[in-house]
Amino acid sequence: MLGYYFDPTYLLVLAGAILCILASARVNSTYSKYARIRARSGFTGAEAARRILQMSGIYDVQVQHIAGNLTDHYDPAHKVLRLSDSVYGSGSVAAIGVAAHECGHAIQHQQGYLPLKIRSSLVPAANIGSRLGLPLVILGLILGIGFDLPGGGYFSLAQVGIWVFSLAVLFQVVTLPVEFDASRRALKILGNSGIMGSDEVGSCKRVLGAAALTYVAAAASSVLQLLRLVILSGGRRRDD
Repeated sequence: MLGYYFDPTYLLVLAGAILCILASARVNSTYSKYARIRARSGFTGAEAARRILQMSGIYDVQVQHIAGNLTDHYDPAHKVLRLSDSVYGSGSVAAIGVAAHECGHAIQHQQGYLPLKIRSSLVPAANIGSRLGLPLVILGLILGIGFDLPGGGYFSLAQVGIWVFSLAVLFQVVTLPVEFDASRRALKILGNSGIMGSDEVGSCKRVLGAAALTYVAAAASSVLQLLRLVILSGGRRRDD
């Protein structure tokens, strides 16, 4: 038996889960706090987004409403900036900060920001990695499936799964500079455009900083999961 359900490497998964829970709680509490503060400009999130896009010389990106809470995102394939229920029609400091962040992604796209290009190119591979990586590792460990290499050597199915899962981890890591840069652009625009005062920009910085922690936690959780798979695979080879 592998002791798969009871092995100590579950502590790595637990650590990653705790990081994600704490980051999610932090962003929700921070957003809720500043969602109660109305921006002095009177702009809603959607109005601020359209203003920022126009100021940045971007006229081919649509701003649309999407259902959900903090489901905001920029779709580079269709050039659509989608704002959630809590952002689109809200005039709060938090809503405008989130809208400006998504505009930051649209500006990255327009300017050909390299990390964004890399992340976009990794999407298909990352989807495969997140769906197939772990099942391949589990099958490889349980069934001991492997392949003989030409000229000698052996490559297990678990190792294949680890490499496939690594694609999803790489996507999470590449996401970090993309998100940090979008927030940096957002704060700079808000400070220079007159949409917000300096004190309001400081509040937005706290909102976006809390949101950034969710991406850091997701990347850390993925790395810890990858480390766990490597440890399990190594232990299996020693048992063999």
